[in-house]
Amino acid sequence: MHIFQKWRWVVLSFLALHAAVTYSSEPVPRGIPGNVANNIEILVLQARQYEHGEGVPQDRKKAVELYCQAARLGSAEGQYALGWMYANGRGVERNDSIAASLFEMAAARGHTYAQKMLQFMPVPANPKIQLPDCLNKNIYARAKATPNKYYVNQSVSVLVEKLAPQYEIDPGLVLAVISVESGFNVQAVSPRNAQGLMQLIPETAERFQVKDAFDAEDNIKGGMAYLRWLLAFFKGDVALVAAAYNAGEGAVEKYRGIPPYPETVKYVNKILSRYNKTTHPYQPGVVSRASFIFTSVAAE
Repeated sequence: MHIFQKWRWVVLSFLALHAAVTYSSEPVPRGIPGNVANNIEILVLQARQYEHGEGVPQDRKKAVELYCQAARLGSAEGQYALGWMYANGRGVERNDSIAASLFEMAAARGHTYAQKMLQFMPVPANPKIQLPDCLNKNIYARAKATPNKYYVNQSVSVLVEKLAPQYEIDPGLVLAVISVESGFNVQAVSPRNAQGLMQLIPETAERFQVKDAFDAEDNIKGGMAYLRWLLAFFKGDVALVAAAYNAGEGAVEKYRGIPPYPETVKYVNKILSRYNKTTHPYQPGVVSRASFIFTSVAAE
């Protein structure tokens, strides 16, 4: 059977499974406040009702809109269901690339059915990452809503939005760092040999297993891994994380706060003005003080 036909058969076979499964409450992503988590459950429930016409007139376009709202809030079920709608052309024009990207986002959060779908989908060797407009527009809106508006590169923002769930990091923080570090220049190199979008020095790139710092995805993965580590080490304090990203965690430890380097102080202010949040959820298990590695990038 041709791979395309096989894929369509698999999707159709999942239709019965998708419609028949009795859903329990979705696990709440770590770091999501209770009121937001409740909203996610309501959005997904309402979307299913509109998708299947349960108690309301069937309206698949409305279902897509609600699933997308849930997906934006970090719901794996919302991401999976929205991908399913795109895979089958229900309420939207069919788009396998968008479906695959959404399944990958849900799979990264541990969604079992999304992981199974990815096993059967014909993914190109170098697939172009695509997300629906309702997700892409969200990240631009957040950037524009900050006190200091800043340029956001579309292709990079799509990549960040896709990868962020794997590291449980707010895409807005990653974009703020990229904007200050490299201005979205994939080939950027600093006088200290920091490289790529997130300006990884060779030691940091090696530490987080980055093979090619000038490859956008590889660089972002390394930068996100480092941010996740810093968030855990500094217990979600965004200012200290920004200072450590610029000057090294050793400098922050030495001064027990933001180092008094003009470059670092300016850097922290830029990050805070663009991200506009002072704390971020973190994963304590990612780091231990015993594994602390001192690094210093900024000149003292």
